[in-house]
Amino acid sequence: MTKTYRQGQILKLVRGKGIKTQEELAQELKSQGIAATQVTLSRDIRDLRLVKTREGYKEIADEEPGPQFSLLAAEFLHDVLRAQNLVVLKTSPGHANSVAVALDSESWPEVVGTIAGDDTILVIAPDNPTAESVQEKLLELLERG
Repeated sequence: MTKTYRQGQILKLVRGKGIKTQEELAQELKSQGIAATQVTLSRDIRDLRLVKTREGYKEIADEEPGPQFSLLAAEFLHDVLRAQNLVVLKTSPGHANSVAVALDSESWPEVVGTIAGDDTILVIAPDNPTAESVQEKLLELLERG
């Protein structure tokens, strides 16, 4: 188990469960088979730029967000295709990475993740019906742009 993996799981827990204390965070991680000391958790919380609020730990918003996905999609997205639970986005050459990063920052719950090449993005959905809904959402963006 790497630091990156542990921190990814911490972010997933903070985003999804409203973790209020380091002890609660440690217990949730332990239930996933990830052991972490209080010192390690404190360091991870600092590295991940998490702050403690009344509702629990939250991420500090980035000071300079990149361009919105809808703007990049309107400019660079050319086609949206689906293959079972995968959605393939075709972009202008050299723009797939920036479009994928913007899509990832949207945090669509129906998107498991993205992989970007030069002009192609693979969007992974958990199942076929969800992928179909993602495709429809993306095609609507294309039609408006």
